[in-house]
Amino acid sequence: MGASGSGKTSMRSLIFSNNPASSTARLGATIDVEQNHVRFLGDLILNLWDCGGQDAFMDSYLSTQRATIFQHVGVLIYVFDIETREMNKDLEYYRDCLDGLTQYSPNAAVFLLVHKMDLVQEPKTLMFERKREEVQKASGDVAITVFGTSIYDESLYRAWSSIVHTLIPNAEVLNKHLNIVAAACSATEVILFERTTFLVIATSTLPSTSSPSESSASSPNNATSPTYTFAPPSPLDPHQMHPKRYERTSELIKAFKWSCSRVREEFHSLELDMYDFTAVLDEMTRNTYVMVVVHDPTIGEA
Repeated sequence: MGASGSGKTSMRSLIFSNNPASSTARLGATIDVEQNHVRFLGDLILNLWDCGGQDAFMDSYLSTQRATIFQHVGVLIYVFDIETREMNKDLEYYRDCLDGLTQYSPNAAVFLLVHKMDLVQEPKTLMFERKREEVQKASGDVAITVFGTSIYDESLYRAWSSIVHTLIPNAEVLNKHLNIVAAACSATEVILFERTTFLVIATSTLPSTSSPSESSASSPNNATSPTYTFAPPSPLDPHQMHPKRYERTSELIKAFKWSCSRVREEFHSLELDMYDFTAVLDEMTRNTYVMVVVHDPTIGEA
């Protein structure tokens, strides 16, 4: 949910329809509610409701359609345009949405996306922090997770990987199994991606112990991974891999897959053999890809 023109449909197009950012200018305004049933990891069906943000629709969601919109919600994603001139009205709608959520789906997770960060001229961190404080205050006691996002960089994949991770049953079990795989391969890290969206499902890196309420924001220029989903590398890690490696990999592979489709080729696998590490990306199941990163030069690809 979010105001009209905040970028909700554009980000859905990028993540779930494999369209490039350059194609989003052709997308029209959402009329009322667009429902999409997205098959995720084979058997998991994500029911995405893209709610139009025009005032007439928002008023309807919060009155006559209130029970329909907010019943059985797993995750509320509210999108704020970083450059909106009607922030007060946006916050009022957001608070009303929280009331509906509290009434009908009190256990739903709440993610707030401060979107279009690419348009910010002043230092992004300062602008983001101001917006984060605003939405945090408007949220009251509700636990929220806040991301700064843009369709033109990896930040969108970072946010949506975290969102989807909350909806996957037994996600922590996948992390534990990847730890076993990493140990068996003497790998530095193993990452599991969903096949279609290339969102990160799980990693062999141990998850952070922080809860959403303890760490509720990620800064666009912050050097650490946010919240409870994926932990940054340990200070004792001799390899010190880049903290944004997951979402950057998602963004780059999606862009490469789209380039392949333009020349009527299909992406299957990828191997990078660098001077200090080797990374292999290949199909694991019919619904997932796995990436194995190895720094030990004595270990080769099987």
